[in-house]
Amino acid sequence: MPKNDPIEALFASKQGTGAPPLILAPMAGVTDAPFRYLARKYGADMAVSEMIASQAMVRNVGKSLRMSDTLADKPETPLAVQIAGGDPEVLSEAARMNVERGAEIIDINMGCPVKKIVKGQAGAALLRDEALVARIIRAVVAAVAVPVTVKIRLGWDDETRNALRIAAIAQEEGARLLTVHGRTRAQMYRGSADWDAIAQVKASTALPVVGNGDITDAEDAAAKWRASGVDALMIGRGAMGRPWLFRQIDELLRYGKQPQEPGVAERYAIAREHLQLLLDFHGAVSGNRLARKHLAWYTRGLRGGAAFRDAVNHSEDPLGTLQLLDDFFAPLLEAQTV
Repeated sequence: MPKNDPIEALFASKQGTGAPPLILAPMAGVTDAPFRYLARKYGADMAVSEMIASQAMVRNVGKSLRMSDTLADKPETPLAVQIAGGDPEVLSEAARMNVERGAEIIDINMGCPVKKIVKGQAGAALLRDEALVARIIRAVVAAVAVPVTVKIRLGWDDETRNALRIAAIAQEEGARLLTVHGRTRAQMYRGSADWDAIAQVKASTALPVVGNGDITDAEDAAAKWRASGVDALMIGRGAMGRPWLFRQIDELLRYGKQPQEPGVAERYAIAREHLQLLLDFHGAVSGNRLARKHLAWYTRGLRGGAAFRDAVNHSEDPLGTLQLLDDFFAPLLEAQTV
């Protein structure tokens, strides 16, 4: 066990506060270094990188290596990196490479439902081969000196729900923490996450269990945490365009403070900071392109948002995008001061 164990530190940081650790879920094309930084700034206790394909990692594909990079002047600890694949040796090598690059936690993806991942016998496809699950976890744990965690779904489909067995395997093979998304692969993101099933996994294992699925506001997070008994909560889509959701959850559970949505000025400041971080980290062209979806999320529900989003989606110039953002928020800020 590492001297400064990041899993122990994660839970110790919230001990006695009345609130669990809050974790930003790994999301492809979303949880890059800028978004992870903002989530941490506004209340997340940990953030997990985008899923990195292990085959691409070991081939030194630049785009894949970039996914675990952090902001140069803003240290990220613990740095949790998620890897995906179906070959124990390749996953082990990818894990070692990430640890050499600074990863303090390695998370194995066994829950991604996306067709191209599943076709490669990775992600949620692994849930259909429990023996392979065991070999993968065993190999990765043996390969690195940092904690290894696993993220799963409830099973492949309703007829083959095997999360309880996967949890037992993960514990037996040396994983340190298990995250459970409360859907099967067949559900994709349809229907509702089954938090009763997540609670059953929690009751079955000595591992810390992180619950994930359909957390969209602070009251919902509190209810799911209390009803399921999980050790931590992971928030994904609910935090897109709302990094302050972590702060709202924490304040409700710690202090009973009713969630307050940020005012126009704060929302503008966060959106502008995010845009600038994307431009600085990814470069003008890629950063501007990646900013489009984030700016769309930040402006949901605001007057004139549809027209703004259309304009941003056609803006190829980062300075022009910055100006569009300033121009969009200017009348909203003015209206607040009248």
